[in-house]
Amino acid sequence: MRIIIPMAGMGKRMRPHTLTVPKPLIPIAGKPIVQRLVEDIAKVCHEPIEEVAFIIGHFGEEVENDLREIATKIGAKGTIVYQEEALGTAHAILCAKDSLEGKVVVAFADTLFKADFQLDTNADGTIWVQRVEDPRPFGVIKLNENNEITDFVEKPEHFVSDLAIIGIYYFRDGAYLRDELQYLLDNDIKDKGEFQLTNALENMKNKGTRFIPAVISEWLDCGNKNATVYTNQRYLEYIKDEEGLVASSAKLENAVIIPPVYIGENAQITNSVVGPHVSIGNGTNVTNSVVSNSIIQENTTLKNGNVANSMLGNFVVYEGRPSDLSLGDYNTLAE
Repeated sequence: MRIIIPMAGMGKRMRPHTLTVPKPLIPIAGKPIVQRLVEDIAKVCHEPIEEVAFIIGHFGEEVENDLREIATKIGAKGTIVYQEEALGTAHAILCAKDSLEGKVVVAFADTLFKADFQLDTNADGTIWVQRVEDPRPFGVIKLNENNEITDFVEKPEHFVSDLAIIGIYYFRDGAYLRDELQYLLDNDIKDKGEFQLTNALENMKNKGTRFIPAVISEWLDCGNKNATVYTNQRYLEYIKDEEGLVASSAKLENAVIIPPVYIGENAQITNSVVGPHVSIGNGTNVTNSVVSNSIIQENTTLKNGNVANSMLGNFVVYEGRPSDLSLGDYNTLAE
């Protein structure tokens, strides 16, 4: 089993946090988004993962090493592949063509999920979906009486289905997928100016490939600041009974902790109330503050703050009045 993670986007909706760190490496409950995605896919697959291929832009050696380490933690080889141009989802996946062999999961790195199923690896292909109240902003699938996918419909104006595609796909034959993606590029088959995975899926279906749905119980978006803060909240609820969410090296002095929270190594909380639904990174210092429903990354200093629904990056210094914040790495703000 291989996992392919396209993540070469610039993350513009998450700026300023993505000016120094790619969006998939922003932490959710103490782990990067992409690490949680890879770990959760591995749990659902119930098979050893041989390789994780990360399709990226040129993010630098440190980021690449971090990504390889994520693969290593699940016992897999980490492969770095570059996408030089943003030419669509089909083109992005095909950048990892050397890894498109055997059983493959393709997962776009701006989404997390909660699932209670075991992936059927004997199926030709599986599209992961969730029921939504308003399907108009999404790509959706239609099913027949045998629970097989008959149509892929992009952003339907009129109701055809409430099963929205979340951006995770399983293919039993990665080489077959590779050939279908290559066909699009060789014949310049585009949709809205880009090479789209959905065109390859449609071609495969028309050739007899049997796609089935896998319905997840919760779909968590990490597309912008508010969505990411909400995802952190939900994820902390998932893992609230796990041990070690508050690091043993964290220093709590006259602190009230309202779980669920994550507090990293060597963080210091003094004369403060933290929680619920707060993630605090390694080495961060919170003093005389009240923090709820927020993400504070590593080596940041927060003093005299009343912070809610906020994200603070790494090496931030913030001292001031209550605010709804979105500060990137290395900012200093004093009021």
